[in-house]
Formats: sequence, structure tokens, C-alpha cells
Amino acid sequence: MGTSTSTNTSRTEEFEELRPLLFSIAYRILGSVGEAEDAVQETWLRFTASPARPRSAKAFLSATVTRLSIDVLRSARVRREAYVGPWFPEPLLADPYQDPERSAELADSVSMAALLLLERLSPLERAVFVLREVFDFGFPEIAEAVDRSEAACRQLLVRARRHMTEGRPRFEADRTEREELASRFFDALREGDVIGLRDLLAADVSMAGDGGGKAPQLARSVLGADNVARLLASVFPQLAGIGVTCEPHQVNGQPGAVFRDPEGRVLNAVALDVLDGRIQAIRIVVNPDKLGHLGPVADAWAVHYALREVRRGAR
Repeated sequence: MGTSTSTNTSRTEEFEELRPLLFSIAYRILGSVGEAEDAVQETWLRFTASPARPRSAKAFLSATVTRLSIDVLRSARVRREAYVGPWFPEPLLADPYQDPERSAELADSVSMAALLLLERLSPLERAVFVLREVFDFGFPEIAEAVDRSEAACRQLLVRARRHMTEGRPRFEADRTEREELASRFFDALREGDVIGLRDLLAADVSMAGDGGGKAPQLARSVLGADNVARLLASVFPQLAGIGVTCEPHQVNGQPGAVFRDPEGRVLNAVALDVLDGRIQAIRIVVNPDKLGHLGPVADAWAVHYALREVRRGAR
């Protein structure tokens, strides 16, 4: 009995040590916090059910969570094709896997822009790219994880790199400058400062919202610094007037914020892409199904109607 307990404890310790890595692999393959957590939990069940002790817990667990994630992604593709409006990944405020020597790479690889690029890849290409380019796995481990030959994995990586290079997101190299620009952006947003906002936006900036048909969202993407600045300056001071608050946060490794209703519930998450001293893209996740992991979720429609009443009263 003592040996069994020792073995179980040891497996638990091994798994918990690797859990951040497993979640980070699954999230980058799936773009969903909930689905990634489910894949990690199923990986744990398979680990404990395995009669023989794997020679390498990391190899076994990484391969298992990768296979599970590939299967989930294949089924999710159909749902995403029928999704109402733009589809964005579920916002991630903190990546549990940390490597101080590669912190910038890891942050960029989990950005909204990078995850949207990964959506262009097949599930196998995506898994191979994530394991090799983000987490630096060797080809023997990757081949085991995706159940393909090493040669096939190399070909999958070549194709994945080609797709990613064509639209690879680039970000401000200096994280401090990026954060300072974001701080100025949210200050101008609170003040409804059209000129201040316009000065921080790229000329061809785009802004889009993901409501999934379950929350108010932008009817279409808004393009251009003037259009985006005017819309933001008109809406957000009115939101503040009804008690909506803005909390700056890292969102998917990039500057962003979480907006809350008057009761402190999560209304939306905003992620900014910053390059060359300007904000290139603003992505707003409003779909309540994608916000539950951040805390209690606001009734976005109630906020929408309250905002509409404020506008009527101002006429």
C-alpha cells in the first residue's frame, strides 16, 4: 500500500509540475481556455489510468494533450465556420507557462494576432508549429505526439512556417513603450479625447468585436484612425457615465483591458496590437461564453439598453 501511495503522489507531483506547459500547449492549439482546461484534465485521467510508468512524463503528457487538442480542434472547425461575426480566441490574462529567457517569444505566440494566424493552419500543422516553434520540442517527440513520421512533421512545419511568415504579427520590441502607449490610449478613452486617440492610432487601424450573436457587437469592422477615434470617444465616456469601469491588463501577452459593469462583472476584454508607436488593431471580446473564466459575466444587453437610454436623454 505504501508503494502505491508513493507512486500516486509522485505522479501527481510530476503532473502538477507540467500542468502550466500542458495548458499552454493546448491553449495555443485550441484558442479556447475552457477547451484547453478540459484537454489537460483528460490528460491527467489518462496519465493516472496508464498501468505502466512512462519513461518520460513530459513526453507522455505533452503527446497526450496534443492529440486530444487536435481532436477537439477538428470538431471545433465546423462550429467556427458557422460562427456569427468575427471569431476571436478566448482572452487569456496570464499564461501559466513561463520561461524568463523566452518571455517575449511566448507572449507574442499567444497574442490574438498570432492565434488568428494559426487558425489558417490545419490541426496537424498547428500542433507541429506550436510544439516546435513555441516550445522547442525535438522532431522525435513531435512525431510521437502527432502520430506521423519525423519526415512528415518536417514537411508540416515547412508549410506552417510559410503560412505564418506571410502574415506574422510584429510587435513593439520595447514592452515598456508598448505599455506606456496603451496607458495613454486608455486615458484618452476615458476622457473621450478624439484628437488624443487619433494620435495613438495607425492610419489604417482596424477595430472589431466578437459577440458571437450572444451580445451587442460592432455591426462590422471599423477602419481608419478618424472613424475609430470618433466612435471610441463617443461611446466610452457614456459607458463610464453609467458605471462601466476599465481595468488595464495584459491580454494574450499584449496591452489591453477588462471592462466591468457597475456591479463589477466582466463586460468585455480588449486587446491592442502595437507597432511602430501606433495601435494597429483593437479586438474586443464580448461573447459571454468566452468571458466566464475571467469571473462573473455582465449582461451586455442590459448595459447596451442603459447606454441607449443615456443617448436618448442627451438629445
